[in-house]
Amino acid sequence: MMIKINNSGPIDRVLFYILVPAFLINLYLIFVWSPVEKVMGDVQKIFYFHVGSAWVAFLAFCVVGFYSVLTLIKPKMERFIYAGISAEIGVLFTTLALLTGMIWGRASWNTWWTWEPRLITTLILWFIYVAYLFVRKMEGSWEKIAKLSSVFGIIGVINVPIVFMATRWWNTKLHPVVFGEGKDQTGGGMEPEMLATMFFSIFTITVLYVFLLRKGAQIEKMREVIKKAKTNIINKIAS
Repeated sequence: MMIKINNSGPIDRVLFYILVPAFLINLYLIFVWSPVEKVMGDVQKIFYFHVGSAWVAFLAFCVVGFYSVLTLIKPKMERFIYAGISAEIGVLFTTLALLTGMIWGRASWNTWWTWEPRLITTLILWFIYVAYLFVRKMEGSWEKIAKLSSVFGIIGVINVPIVFMATRWWNTKLHPVVFGEGKDQTGGGMEPEMLATMFFSIFTITVLYVFLLRKGAQIEKMREVIKKAKTNIINKIAS
């Protein structure tokens, strides 16, 4: 089992140098530059964190699905590691999306939770990937665990487009459709400043995801190398 460890290099430094000013600019755009929504007021600004978190959750789970397919074809530790780290990040941002959505719901619908299609499918997605992470912690050879967990990873990523399209397919009146309204996606819309702020928030949180994925994978690879070294030392002492 060979694991290639990439220490912090120019890519990580570039990501970090982009991330820090991007976060500061993003906060300015959200709380100063973008206009206050007429109906919800300042509470609406949580929308920018909510959409960005949901997008990164979808992206993270798509990455899990990609590496899960590759793992089923040919198990490799590096693929197994990237899938696991991406799933952990995805669960984190799904949790953030659910929490910010609850705050939005409290202000918009006067309730913390309602059994609305988008919320239900998102919660199901969260449970699938929590189960995926538990499967990865099972005892046994990593190859068998990698293949078993990959099945959960693929099932989870199939649910991603269902979550995204839930509002459109069921034409719910509660959860807002960002780019238009209804099944034909006509009408709706946002102020240009709000739209620009939303896209910049998505960009910033996406850069954060890539940075966390690379750093998490590097740490996990080092753990595997240390684990293998310990096993070799123990075997030598025992023999």
